[in-house]
Order: sequence, then C-alpha cells, then structure tokens
Amino acid sequence: MSAERVIIPLMQMNELYNRFLLWRDAHIKERHFLLFVCFLVGILTALAAYVLKTSIHFFQVFFTESFSRANLNFSYLLLPIAGILIAGLYVRYIVKDDISHGVTKILFSISQRKSRIKPHNMHSSLVASSVTIGFGGSVGAEAPIVLTGSAIGSNLGRFFKLEQHSLMILVGCGAAGAIAGIFKAPIAGILFVIEVLLLDLTMSSILPLLVTAVTATTVSYLLNGMDAMFAFSQVEPFTLNRIPYVILLGILCGFISLYVIRTMSWCEDIFHSLSNWKRFVLGGVILSLLIFFFPPLFGEGYNTIETLLAGGDSFRSLTNESFFYNLESRWTIIVFLTLVLLFKVFATSATNGGGGTGGVFAPTLFLGCIVGFIFSYTLNQLGYSTYLPQENFALMGMAGVMAGVMHAPLTGTFLIAELTGGYELFLPLMIVSLVSYGTILIFEKHSIYAIRLAKKGELITHHKDKAVLTFLKIEELLEKDIPTVQPWMTLGDVVKIISNSNRNIFPVVNNEGVLLGLVMMNDIRNIMFRPELYDRFTVDKFMVGAPAKVPIDSTMEEAMDQFENTKAWNLPVVNEKGIYMGILSQSSVFNSYREVLVENYSDTDE
Repeated sequence: MSAERVIIPLMQMNELYNRFLLWRDAHIKERHFLLFVCFLVGILTALAAYVLKTSIHFFQVFFTESFSRANLNFSYLLLPIAGILIAGLYVRYIVKDDISHGVTKILFSISQRKSRIKPHNMHSSLVASSVTIGFGGSVGAEAPIVLTGSAIGSNLGRFFKLEQHSLMILVGCGAAGAIAGIFKAPIAGILFVIEVLLLDLTMSSILPLLVTAVTATTVSYLLNGMDAMFAFSQVEPFTLNRIPYVILLGILCGFISLYVIRTMSWCEDIFHSLSNWKRFVLGGVILSLLIFFFPPLFGEGYNTIETLLAGGDSFRSLTNESFFYNLESRWTIIVFLTLVLLFKVFATSATNGGGGTGGVFAPTLFLGCIVGFIFSYTLNQLGYSTYLPQENFALMGMAGVMAGVMHAPLTGTFLIAELTGGYELFLPLMIVSLVSYGTILIFEKHSIYAIRLAKKGELITHHKDKAVLTFLKIEELLEKDIPTVQPWMTLGDVVKIISNSNRNIFPVVNNEGVLLGLVMMNDIRNIMFRPELYDRFTVDKFMVGAPAKVPIDSTMEEAMDQFENTKAWNLPVVNEKGIYMGILSQSSVFNSYREVLVENYSDTDE
C-alpha cells in the first residue's frame, strides 16, 4: 500500500510535466523560453558559487584559527595531505568519474558541439574542491564552479527538452554565470566564455549570456554585499610616463605565463605516468613541504593578494610562520616572494596531481599579483625609475598573467577591473594584458586549458576548416574492403583480383600483414592484358612504394598535410607496428567534411 502511495503521485507529476512541455512547445517560442531558462541558470550558478565559497571559508577558519602567526606551524604538514586524500577518495569511490580539468572538459564539449555534461557534475566538483581548498590545497575554486555552472545549464536545458543549439548556449551560459557569480564580474563572465571556451558570438548567444551573467551577479550582490571582491584604492593616478614600465611588466608577465603553462604541463605528464597511490604520496609530500616552508601557498592565496593590494608595509606580514620571519633586510621580501612565485606552480600541480580538485584561476591571480609587486618594488628599491605604485602594479600583474596563461586579454582586463573596482587603471590593464598575450603567443599558441586538448589532437578553434577536420576520425573513414595482395603473387593472380574489384589501388602486405607497398592499376595497364606475361611477373617486380603512410593515431589535420605534400588521392593507414589497417581517400574525407560542416555550422539564428 505504501508503494502505491509513492508511485501514484510520481505518475501524476510525470503527467503534469509532459503536459507542461506540450503547452510550452505550443505557446512559447524556443528562443523566448531559452531566456527564462538562462534566468534560472543565473540564479542556480550564483547559489552554487555562494555554497562553494562558504564551504571553503568554513574549513579554512575551522582549521587555521588556532595557527600560530609568529612561528612555524607543523599543521601545514598534515592538513593539505588530508584534504587531497579525502577529495581523492570521494572522487574515486563515490563519484567514480574524472572531474578534474573542469574548464578543459567544457572547452572540449563546446568545441565538439556536445551539450551533455553528467548530472553529478552539478555537485561533485563543489564537494571535492571545497575539501581540497579548505584543507589548504594550493588551487582555485573557479574551474570547479565553472564545470558546476555548465552542468547546471546542460541538465536544466535537457530537463526542459530544449533543442541542441539551445543546449550548447546553456552550457556556455552556465560557465558565464559561474564566473559572474563567484567574482561579481558579469562582463568578465561573458568574455571568458567567448575567449576561453570559444563559444561563437552570435545574436542568438549574446542575449542569453547577458541574462545569465547579470542574474548571477545580482544574486551574488544580494548574498555577499555590493563590495568588490578585493578592496583596492588607487594610490596615485596613472601617468603616461609609466607606460614603458607597464610594457616591461607585460613582457615579464608573458614569460611568467609561459613558465606556468610549460611547468604545469610537464608536472601533469609526470603524475599521469604514476599509479593512483603513488600520485597521492608524491603530490601530498610536495604540497605539504612547500606550504610548510612557504605559508602563502596555503589555499587559494587570496589573503596574499589582499595584503599586497592593501599598501604600506603590510606585505612584511607575508613572511610570518616561515623561516624568513626574523630576517630584516629590505630584500628579504623579494627573495621570499620570488621563491613563492617559482614554487606556486609545483604546489598547484601537486594538489591536482595528488588527487585534489581545483583550477588555475586563483593561482593565476596570485602569481600575477606577486609578479607586479616584485617588479615595482625592485625598481623602487633600486631607484632607477620614478616611483611606481606597488599596489597599482600588483593589480596590473594580475591582469597580465591571467591574459597570458589563459590567452584571454579581454577577460584579464575586465575581470581585474571588476574584481577590484580599479577602473581608473583600465588603460594600463589593457596594455599589460595585450603585451603579455602577444609575448606568450611567440612561444606557446595554446592556453593552459587548450594545450591538454591540443596534445590529443582534439582542440577546435574558431577556424571552421580546422574545426571540422577535428570532428573527423581516421579510423571511422578507413576503407577496409579493398583487396590486398602479397609479393609472391603472379600478375595473373592480380588480374583476377582486379576483375572482381572496382578499385585501382591494391595494398601489398606480407604474411604478418605489414604494408610493403602498393600495386597501382595504371602502372600495370600495359601488361595486364597480355596472358603470356601472367606467370612471368610477380607482385614484388611491379609494386611501388607508398607515397606516405598515415599512422592510425594521426589527427585528420596531419593526414591532410600528408595528402597535400604527396599530391596523392589515396594513402594507406598503418598502426604503430606497420601493419596495414586500410586506405584513406580524399573523396571520403571531403564527403564527411561537407556533412559535418552542414550539420554543425549551419546558421541557426532566428
């Protein structure tokens, strides 16, 4: 009887749900209802951001309020390890899915025109990252909340049975709402989706992004107040004679960004080569030791940013709890912060590699702030320039490193301005961001998020020709029904095979299936109709070498380069052992190219 009491209301709810969907389909246009869903996404992403920030703050206050502020504290050796252990066990045994690299996952989803993000991502990243960061993990909460926001957008859109194009927009809206909600930065949220996630900017996408970002920011204001995330007051107005120093800072930020991307990528490869428990041990040891010696590496690092932006001599407090505490030299802080700058990348990599969950947003801001401070403080101490306001240059450094690491100069500029209310420094923020971005492009064409996909050949950009090629997979286009021949076969044997085939190319393989060459019908046309020669010639006499061999794991762009270089129309595909897998033809590639182009890039604006 109790089961019936549960089943009947569920059936009634399902019926009401279906009626609502039919009514909506009949009375509300898709593009209008999409704006309502975007409004809901904005509310939910802001609430998720609030829950995440509150959870992190709770853990940090709970664990750190008893820390000594004047002496080394050995709690730093244990808390971060416990955090990544708990987060890792939660992900492995409860979530049972990979939730790391949240922004990279969304970038791949949007670029591949896929809108499905698993429902557990609406909450799993919140739990794992709050524990990781709250216990001292040296990562940021922004990538997890971006994945959470996109999951909210994806699943809410699927709940209302929206079309594929609308679902894609909602994935981007969720990301924009997450950035806007956690930073109170609506413009930066929109620009992040356009610059970093590569969502195509059309009239059908810009309005939903605006609705979500503005809604999320408004809810964040209601929950957290109207103050900017970081308190900042401009010490001195910006003057044009400082532009050369701003440009130099931009170049420095570009090289620091290169260091961040290359070092994190290198560390990530090392951790991926280890088993789960070895990752945890290595990551835990590195993280705890680094935080023990350099306490500013504990957590997101926002306290350090607030200290450097506060002005005065407050920056001296950063050496508390470290071996540098009692050193009085004016250069002590430079040495200390330089070491923090160099080791932050390893602390972040160890946190994620060891099993924790977090992103590089906060570490990027942290590094940029330190770079700007070191740059201005050093020049001021040396006396080689007019006085450079250290607070202003710390702010510019945040924009510069973010622009370089994420390859997003507009996002870097607007995010820092919105984070701090430092709109008076808009011009130098733009200069630093552009110079940093231009500097890193010389050495690294991919952002921290895109480089992971680029390694796998899965990166898609706004270049539609290359984007379409990324959708195509060699193994799916292989022609495997073409007969093969062997080197000991006679010309007569080959003629029989040709008579039963409609192709003019035949791969030559040995007994192990290794590709030896090709028989081209045009090459034997002058002898194939002379029966007296059938037993005289064998395949090894008239076969030719392949113009090129395409490895099965190549990207389609690499395969097209092979076609271009050889001017061939058909190329054999082999595996890593040289075994023949099939023939790849330009005609099949072009046919599939046209189909994907029509399916994914046709104009859907109304």
